[in-house]
Amino acid sequence: MNSRIRTRAGAVVTTAALVLSGALASVVAEAGTKAETGVEAGVLASSAAPVAFGGAGHGGGTPAERAYRDLLDHGPNAKILTAAHRAQWRSAPENSAPAILAAFADGAEIVELDVQLTADGVPVLMHDTTVDRTTNGTGRVDSLTLEQIEGLRLREGLGGAQAALTDERVPTLEQAMRLAKDRGLVNLDKGWPFREEIWSVLTETGTVRNGLYKSDAPVDQVQEFRATHRGAVYLHIVTDANVADVEKFGADQPVAYEVNFDSTADVVARRPFLDRVASGSRVWSNTMWNGLSERMTDEASLIDPLRGWQALAESYNTTIFQTDDVEKIESWLRTGEGDPLPRGAVRVQAEDFLPGEGVGYHDLEPANRSNLQMRPGEGVDIQDLDGAVSLGWMRGGEWLTYSVDVPRTGTYEVAVRASSPYSPAGAYTVSFDDGAPSDRVDVRNTTSHAKQVLQPSGVTQRLTKGTHTLRISLPEDAYQNWNLDRIELTPVGR
Repeated sequence: MNSRIRTRAGAVVTTAALVLSGALASVVAEAGTKAETGVEAGVLASSAAPVAFGGAGHGGGTPAERAYRDLLDHGPNAKILTAAHRAQWRSAPENSAPAILAAFADGAEIVELDVQLTADGVPVLMHDTTVDRTTNGTGRVDSLTLEQIEGLRLREGLGGAQAALTDERVPTLEQAMRLAKDRGLVNLDKGWPFREEIWSVLTETGTVRNGLYKSDAPVDQVQEFRATHRGAVYLHIVTDANVADVEKFGADQPVAYEVNFDSTADVVARRPFLDRVASGSRVWSNTMWNGLSERMTDEASLIDPLRGWQALAESYNTTIFQTDDVEKIESWLRTGEGDPLPRGAVRVQAEDFLPGEGVGYHDLEPANRSNLQMRPGEGVDIQDLDGAVSLGWMRGGEWLTYSVDVPRTGTYEVAVRASSPYSPAGAYTVSFDDGAPSDRVDVRNTTSHAKQVLQPSGVTQRLTKGTHTLRISLPEDAYQNWNLDRIELTPVGR
């Protein structure tokens, strides 16, 4: 077995396993030459820390230089690279300067940034064609001048009408590339139509090797651009619709292929095709939601890496992951674990409530309104949110009871992993062993229904070693529109 692959260091236990297609297999042998990788003898970086997946990577004077050398390496011991989707939006507004800095600080070698062009021809960072979702403004980017856009304020996280405003502003691509120059690489998403304007920015800022052009444009168009823009770094998007493009590139392959498939039966998800790609390029997989690498998502990986990241690395030749969970995937690359339980903590999955209406739970509707029929005959709404098994359609007056096995006597703080794009999102109380309920705890807006965040409650409880019951109750007078993924009890103090 190749040194990149080993058994996971640990497993996360769950009672809800979703279907995962594909057989585990070893990674392809190196097909690139020294000229292709740009790697000379002696530049391999040493690493004292154990590496669970991928090689240690190459040396270089800056993180950006190291990332560039690693990108060009598609050999069997290539370092697995992390691309932060819309930068680190969990720490700052998507596509913002602080999000870029946070992504690199959290270990990403690549930040994915979205490029649009203003009315006066300036490339700026914006995912949508309008500014409506992520700022306090309205209108199309290409109908607003740079001055107008610079006057807008960005919303938290992934934005949305109810996401809080921040003091952050929309960066220009030039500002973003100057931030990335010594820190890492930039995936220039949505930028192909503006490739000449982007090229001007890259050459002016000395960041030609930092910027990764990307498209599924006709190969002739791509090759014409590459021939006339010396040093341009390019990766190609491929699906079953343009699978023949790999052969059309011939010997002049892109540095990577972003391989997207919604079924493992797709040609681009099959091993012969992936072996062909990996013989001359890197395989880039998107794990943000279900339809990009079938169901092998970040959330599935947190439950068990064999359902996501590990399966893609071992069976699909993936050596670049674009993710919404930079810190978690970086931890997995080091340890092989998806989302390990903190020491001494207890984790309860939301779908593991005790049985029986009026006994283990109370739900206001008799049928499951969500998309997972895991507990037939029970009305609690269990759903799959891009791999996270969670409860939805939360409504005031409902409650859920859980059996909790406490490993040792002590004081524990309650936290819930939840998601919602609303403010307020909802509220709950906690009680133990039929005791009095806690003060009301507000659920925070995570800026997306599908993006879960572990939220401390401030509720603490002294518990003896052994089995206890925990009840989550939803006040009738509170607006409720949130999703519950799990509950955690973490020891506090001594």
